[in-house]
Amino acid sequence: MTRPAHRLSLISLAAVLLASAPVLAQSDSAPLEAEAEAEASAAATKGEQELAKLLKGRVAGEPMQCIRNLPNEQMRTIDGTAYVFGRGDTIYVQRTLNPEAISQRNALAANRFSGTQLCRMDVLTTFDRVIGFFTGSVSMDDFIPYTRTRRND
Repeated sequence: MTRPAHRLSLISLAAVLLASAPVLAQSDSAPLEAEAEAEASAAATKGEQELAKLLKGRVAGEPMQCIRNLPNEQMRTIDGTAYVFGRGDTIYVQRTLNPEAISQRNALAANRFSGTQLCRMDVLTTFDRVIGFFTGSVSMDDFIPYTRTRRND
C-alpha cells in the first residue's frame, strides 16, 4: 500500500470510529439509565410506602392553606415524598411543589420574625444538617389534614 492510500485508510477508519462512538456510548449507557430509573422508582415507592403506613387508619380532610406551627410541634421528613406536621389525632401532610427535593439530610428554616403559621406558597430555606450550608428552598403547597378514625368497639 502506498503512503497516501495508507493515510487515507487510517483517516477513513478514524471517521468510522468517531461516527459510531455515540451509538456505542448510547448502548452502554442504556442499562445504566434503566438501573438509575429503577433505583429512583424504588426510593419513591419506599417513601410512598412509609407515608401510607403513617396514614393507615386516618381519613383525608379538605386541603388547608395554613396550619399552626409552634416550636414544639413535631415534623417528620419522608425522603422524596412529604413533610408531615403534628401528632395525635390529626396530622398534616405537605407534599410541596417539588417533593423529589425533600431529604432528611436537610433542615428547614422559615424566614420570618413572628407568626405561628405555615402557609401555602411560603418558601422555606433548606440547610444541610451536617455542614450547615444552604442546599435550596422548598415551596409549600396545600396542607392535607388526616384525622384518625374512631373505632366503634
